[in-house]
Amino acid sequence: MVTEALPQKPDIAHVRRETGIIRESLGYRVFRVVNAIALVLVCAVTLYPFINLVAKAFSSEGYIAAGEVNLIPRGFNIDTFRVVMSDEMFWTNYGNTFLYTIVGTIIAMAITTTYAYALSKPYLKGRTFFVGIAVFTMFFGGGLIPNYILIANYLGWRNSIWAVVVPGALSVFNLLVMKSFFENFPEELEEAAAIDGLTTYGIFFRIVLPLSKAVLATMTLFYAVSIWNSWFSAFLFMDDKSLFPVTIYLRNLIAAATGAQEAVGDEAAQIASNIQAVTMLLTVLPIICFYPFIQRYFVSGVMLGSVKG
Repeated sequence: MVTEALPQKPDIAHVRRETGIIRESLGYRVFRVVNAIALVLVCAVTLYPFINLVAKAFSSEGYIAAGEVNLIPRGFNIDTFRVVMSDEMFWTNYGNTFLYTIVGTIIAMAITTTYAYALSKPYLKGRTFFVGIAVFTMFFGGGLIPNYILIANYLGWRNSIWAVVVPGALSVFNLLVMKSFFENFPEELEEAAAIDGLTTYGIFFRIVLPLSKAVLATMTLFYAVSIWNSWFSAFLFMDDKSLFPVTIYLRNLIAAATGAQEAVGDEAAQIASNIQAVTMLLTVLPIICFYPFIQRYFVSGVMLGSVKG
């Protein structure tokens, strides 16, 4: 005998979720308002310096010296752009920054991905030891002077690209994030590839890396921005101006403006700040243009590599 199933009483909460009718509590509404206000304030504090920088870059020197430039350019001026962009040394240092960033990011990603993939395997002999070595460097360093002697004297990397890109080629934070991501990678895919005849290197390059675009894009952004903004290593190990990155060029402008302020007065320093603003804007422009292309990978890459299931 077949009995008909009695109609079940609909789940009110489910209906509300499906129809979009969800009654929010007073506390949740207050939280949303406070959260929105806090985010707006954070965005305002974050964006104000950049907007002010853009305004000064396109303002005339007189308005900058008078302190009348805040968020909107006053006395539209692009002559400073022509002056800075006509300087051959600026473009030489700019090209050096591109070179250092590309080479340094490639080296850093090669070391980080291979190291993290090896550490993600629980059957690796000495795995705890190698993880400990990496973590140890997060808390202890050799010091500035021993580091300088090692790179400049023993390795002979003074006035060399390697003095800029090699010492910081491995970020332990990035290593641990990528290691965690590889630990969550489905083992079935690797086992199936091994059955099909792929070696460990084949699995890594043909299976693992193509399926890790999110975390790879995120780590690439971290390394590229870090190397692009770096200036201390070049300042420490380079004497030849033709080898400087653009950050050193910018640092020298700031130092010149500070010297002008002490020697001549605030007006000269405010005029020099126009050149600084233009140089800063041209310096950060590539990162601003590059970021939107990998933004969709950014959040997912960090979350995938930071949560171990």
